[in-house]
Order: sequence, then structure tokens, then C-alpha cells
Amino acid sequence: MSGIQGLHHNAYRCRDAEETRAFYEDFLGLPLTHAFQIGETKSGRAASVLHLFFEMEDGSALAFFEAPLEPFTFKAQRDYDLHIALEVAPAKLDAMLAKGRAAGIETRGPSDHGFIHSVYFRDPNGYVIELTAKIGDGHDPVAARAAAPAVLAAWQASKPAAVTTG
Repeated sequence: MSGIQGLHHNAYRCRDAEETRAFYEDFLGLPLTHAFQIGETKSGRAASVLHLFFEMEDGSALAFFEAPLEPFTFKAQRDYDLHIALEVAPAKLDAMLAKGRAAGIETRGPSDHGFIHSVYFRDPNGYVIELTAKIGDGHDPVAARAAAPAVLAAWQASKPAAVTTG
């Protein structure tokens, strides 16, 4: 075994700590559980950074850094470039979809992926947040794990040539 017990947190940059808090705590319902300032990095470089953690029910967290004195370009992302998928109960999807639309948040869905249903939001930083719910018997991790290598091999054998930029 790898010894990896689970995800503790994923960390991302944010434009503004308060607007990020409002989305993750007020809209999604993830409590802000830790916040601390970083005045010096472990390499000894002076910094002016705030680090925030929003906890999920399993104890893992989404974390954000606001570093207003350091440049960072927030670029538009497609869902498949970068997105954060969070699992919810199936009954929660429609309510969150309606809540997002009512709040004027960029909201899409639902999408049926065969084993999960998903709705999508864009947070104040431009990150795509997917709420996903397992559906029926379509979510069989043993069968999915057994099929995954063949799906990958078929993709490798037939995928289109990559577009390169120069």
C-alpha cells in the first residue's frame, strides 16, 4: 500500500479572501475552520499571505492563499482543464442548482455521466466547482477499476494527434 490515507487539502490561489469565504462558506456551506497569516516563507522570503481552510464532512479541506503582493494570473478554465468535484447527496443537487441560479452565480447542469449526476458553478476566482452525486447501481467501484486499464489503452491507441502551440 502507498501509506497515503486520504486527501488532507487541496490549495489554490484566490483573488480576495472574503469573497472566497462568502462562496465556500455562505453558498456551499463549507465552514471556515482555519485561517492564518504567513509573513515569511520556509525559505526565508518575506511574504504577505493569508491561508484559509474550508472543511468538508470527511475532514478534508479546500484551502486558498490570498497573496495580494505577488502576481498571479487567473485564466479562464474549461471544466476539463481544472475543476474541483465535491460529492453531495443526490437530493442536494437540484436545491444547489436553484440556489446558484437565484444567487446569480454561473451555474450549469445537471449532467448525467452514467454513474454520477453533476451540477457546476464558477467561484469568484474562476474555478469550476462540480457538485456530484452517485446514482443507483451505476457506481460500482470494483467494475470501474477493472475496466479502467482497457479504456485507457483504447484511448491511447485511437486518440487524435495533440494540437501544439509554439
